[in-house]
Amino acid sequence: MEEQLIQVLKRHQLRLTSIRKEVLALFLERQEALSQHDLEEALGEVDRITLYRTLRSFEEKGLIHRAIDGTEKLRFALCQGLCTAHTHQDDHAHFHCEQCSRTLCLEETQLPELNSPPGYKINQTHLILQGICADCQMQQA
Repeated sequence: MEEQLIQVLKRHQLRLTSIRKEVLALFLERQEALSQHDLEEALGEVDRITLYRTLRSFEEKGLIHRAIDGTEKLRFALCQGLCTAHTHQDDHAHFHCEQCSRTLCLEETQLPELNSPPGYKINQTHLILQGICADCQMQQA
């Protein structure tokens, strides 16, 4: 795992620091969108400003993207390899579970092509699916 963390950080031209390795390890382990609060709880004693800067650096370098899920929380999820420091290729839906509050990327569910009304320019589009995730449905059964 350590070697994988080092390779990912180097590929995105990020310095190797302990906080960056810890944050990246959590994203890889959980495979879901995480908020700064989620990361603070998982990491324990961590400087909030350092964590904030780590998330911003990850986003700027194309390692993570904002996972818009229809809630007030700002969450981030790992990019799937096509993102760079200059452009994010995260045109997919996000699923937010109304029961456990987890947010997941649905890479296979691409955003539809939309035509904007004359005179309008679309900068961002978000597709949010809300419901009950498979894990919560299994617990209910």
